[in-house]
Amino acid sequence: MTQQTEILGYSKGLFLLANTDMWERFSYYGMRALLVLYLVAATSNSGMGWTTTAALNLYGTFTMLIYITPLFGTWLADNILGQRKAIIYGGFLLTFGYFTLAIPAEYLNGFETQFLYIGLFLILAGNMLFKANMTGLVSGLFSKDDERRVGGFTIFYMGINLGAFISPLIIGSIGEKINWHYGFAIAGIGMLIGLTMQIVYAKLYLGDLGLEPSAKVARKKKVSTDISPLTKEEKDRSKVIVLMSVFSIIFWVGFAQAGGLFNIYASEFTDRSFIGFEVPATWFQALNGLFLILLAPYVANTWLKLGNKEPGSPVKFAIAMVLLSLGFFVMVLATFTQGGDETVKVSMLFLVFAYLCHTLAELCLSPISMSMIGKHAPAKLCGLLMVVWLFCTALGNKLAGVIGSMVGNGGQQIENALVIFGSIGIAGLVTALIVFLLSNKLIKWMHGANEPGADEEQRLEQEVSVVATHEGM
Repeated sequence: MTQQTEILGYSKGLFLLANTDMWERFSYYGMRALLVLYLVAATSNSGMGWTTTAALNLYGTFTMLIYITPLFGTWLADNILGQRKAIIYGGFLLTFGYFTLAIPAEYLNGFETQFLYIGLFLILAGNMLFKANMTGLVSGLFSKDDERRVGGFTIFYMGINLGAFISPLIIGSIGEKINWHYGFAIAGIGMLIGLTMQIVYAKLYLGDLGLEPSAKVARKKKVSTDISPLTKEEKDRSKVIVLMSVFSIIFWVGFAQAGGLFNIYASEFTDRSFIGFEVPATWFQALNGLFLILLAPYVANTWLKLGNKEPGSPVKFAIAMVLLSLGFFVMVLATFTQGGDETVKVSMLFLVFAYLCHTLAELCLSPISMSMIGKHAPAKLCGLLMVVWLFCTALGNKLAGVIGSMVGNGGQQIENALVIFGSIGIAGLVTALIVFLLSNKLIKWMHGANEPGADEEQRLEQEVSVVATHEGM
């Protein structure tokens, strides 16, 4: 039986899941903050000694697979393992992956590269089983008409953003300033804490939730499959989701530079001195999580206060792309300040403002990915359309690594960075203009779905979605 005691009116199972996922995000975002810097660090500094080009290409491939693999993990949980087993197995694989990266080079006898790939493979396999199934368990805690559902997801997602905020500060500092492998070890310890909590308390607070594969449950309930042709309204809404997914590729090409080219720029070309203290380059990775925690309630409240004047999803998308471009134009200004001299270090305020713009862009975009697809995709195509969205997200992350790697190595990096920042900024503005010009047509195809004033439940879901960015996208 599930433990029925509550905290703040919610079951303890919700807080168990929130804490488990917070520790997983703590581990992942801490590892991500270190990865590129570790790869390009000299072997004399316990790094891998890779070129910037090679490091950013690997980073792009890794983040692409981070988004694609959960699709297979969801199928395994739904048909074979059940969500709870998938999470436990995934947690173990993640823990082993981080600890594999933590093994010092002196113990590997020339096999550093092989163990790097083994560690990253284990993290990908663990992420495949862990990621999407956590959200499924949280959803299972509430019936569809439970008025606490929105508040429950808000608690869950704020825990995720907290983990994403504190991890670069702790793991990044230890890895960058003391030893890269110690940082990866802290990531492993964090994942082990979350996994232990899940193993010890899941039966008590979750009962039988997620133990049985959902496909098996559906067969028992004899759930019928709708094979009727799509209506015109369903076709129109599907077209909107596909178009938004394709346009989002440009967003992810820019946004994913945070762990790649922005990380390199923070480390090599930014003056990080502050009142006698050198700010670790990895700390800039914490800005997104911090800004999300601080700004998400205000963004949500702004949309609600606008009432019927609230812009529709396509216009919000266009606003997001403008904000993304603004962040890159700030970085263009930073490179102009250097004047082509790679010995010149620019103010850290450039990166801070760029991260602020990109976080605001993320907060404008998140209602589209979370609410429009999940609630308004035709039931018979919901899974397929989610695959389309995730595929475009993954492709954007891969392209981010490829484009970021064009910064090259050694000389001409500043000039190359200027071209990359400017090109992404212009591409963002062009995308914003196209979406804005198509907005009336897109809104017409949506047939009133996910638009201002549609219904109160949708508006509440939009409020939740702006704090859900680290989980749902």
